[in-house]
Amino acid sequence: MSEKKKPGAYSGYTQARKTANAKYEAETVERISLVVPKGHKADIKAHAEQRGESVNGFINRAIDEAMERDKGE
Repeated sequence: MSEKKKPGAYSGYTQARKTANAKYEAETVERISLVVPKGHKADIKAHAEQRGESVNGFINRAIDEAMERDKGE
């Protein structure tokens, strides 16, 4: 049973999209690998979700807040 796709329907993650995303990320973001004790990742994720944040957003906010506090030392 083969289904026909509607015009304009999502056709998957194309190579052009992958290339565009890679270019955007190369120009706008940097990555940091974070190592946490076993089980802590789930705690971080749950905390972020309770606040309506992504894990990435929560970690970035925590870093920004710590850096701002540290300026006052």
